[in-house]
Amino acid sequence: MYFLSIISVSFFLIVASEAKVLNKNANTCEEILGPLVDEIRSYEDVKDKILNYVLNGDFKRKTYDELAIFVDKFGARPSGTQVLEDSIDYMIELSRKEGLEDITTEEVVVPRWERGEEKLTMVEPRIKNMVILGLGRSVSTPPEGITAEVVVVKSFDELENTPDENIKGKIVLYDPIFTTYGETVAVRSQGASKASAKGAVASLVRSVTQFSINSPHTGSQNYADGVIKIPTAAISLEDADLIRRLYDRGEKIVLNLQMSSTYDDTKVSRNTLVDLKGSQNPEKLVIVSGHIDSWDVGQGAMDDGGGLFISWAAPVILKRLNLTPKRTLRAIFWTAEELGLIGAYAYKEAHKEELNNINFIMESDEGTFAPLGLYVSGNTRTRCIAQEVLKLFKSINASTLIEQDGAGSDIAVFTGNGIPGASLYNDNEKYFWFHHTEGDTMNVEDPDELDLGAAFWTAVSYIIADLSEDMA
Repeated sequence: MYFLSIISVSFFLIVASEAKVLNKNANTCEEILGPLVDEIRSYEDVKDKILNYVLNGDFKRKTYDELAIFVDKFGARPSGTQVLEDSIDYMIELSRKEGLEDITTEEVVVPRWERGEEKLTMVEPRIKNMVILGLGRSVSTPPEGITAEVVVVKSFDELENTPDENIKGKIVLYDPIFTTYGETVAVRSQGASKASAKGAVASLVRSVTQFSINSPHTGSQNYADGVIKIPTAAISLEDADLIRRLYDRGEKIVLNLQMSSTYDDTKVSRNTLVDLKGSQNPEKLVIVSGHIDSWDVGQGAMDDGGGLFISWAAPVILKRLNLTPKRTLRAIFWTAEELGLIGAYAYKEAHKEELNNINFIMESDEGTFAPLGLYVSGNTRTRCIAQEVLKLFKSINASTLIEQDGAGSDIAVFTGNGIPGASLYNDNEKYFWFHHTEGDTMNVEDPDELDLGAAFWTAVSYIIADLSEDMA
């Protein structure tokens, strides 16, 4: 997952602030939608058919088992690697085995950043080895590394208010306390450039997470134009707290940072499109999606193997149940999400003349824990339709609608430009414990929760794709 905008603390603020909006809509949606409300309610039986098939029938544990085979076979799938391309071929063949023949791949030029040796040592006030993970696209240090004193700041404002002479030639450690991912991640994505502009020789960031077992979290960062590119890495909460305590006591802290990496931005990958053609309006699309690439650490089981597989499951389940919606249901497996939504931008450019055919676009890239509902982006009519659809899922506690402009990560490329869409809202309070770490493995996934996610994702997308009226 490249970025998020809603999680943890801000979620509760949204619920509190959006509840009034949803209640207001609840009083007017029947008037806005008219007979469509009854039409949506008529999908109760087909919703139950899908849920029963996945939760109790032949598809039970299928999503988990297929994800486990995939993850065990390929492991991490970084952008620009052969293992990513092999995993794409695998998903194509897996889809064909399920009788889905309308499969297209679209080439995308993607970056390849490859991590080399990384080492961080505190040399003053005592010797201590620290664990680090370089951030995406980070440049290397000289072979002997960079040895420099540390300056600790909590925010960009504190950095800006620190005189340049106190930053020049030093390593900046950003030490913000996690609030939400959307707020805190800025120090990771922009920190190196802002530190370099003040004369720093390297930057470090306290991992963007609430919890750590001495586990650093990697992620993408971007160098601004016109600044010297300096090495940048994440450190664990434990080491960040240690440095902060020493710093607050007035001790001089000196670190030696050694990092190597290579970067190439001309590799070729592919977006994968799997279509279940619509019976009446095949040109119109309801899209379900997840990204197939991952970081090089962990196995990409949670980010975003789960989202990939519930999106793969949607057309498969419908095909098995002989349920063909009026509009085409398209599953997209985005490539190269982690280094900057590369696949999504490429799709938007390749299909710019057809974007108005997207009736609704959905993405799961925030975990596939127990589904609770949807984050929805769109106008009042869109949100009313989504709200009525979600009422069908009270039995599995997945009927919550949270209004969010520009929902999703990859799909924010589309929802931020007026196309209606939604991302999965799920019980993911521990998501950032494992996000972008070696801990992103199958151990984080739960078979029953994946079944719930696949059933919910399939049923919601089917209903929206089959309704007599468009979402917007």
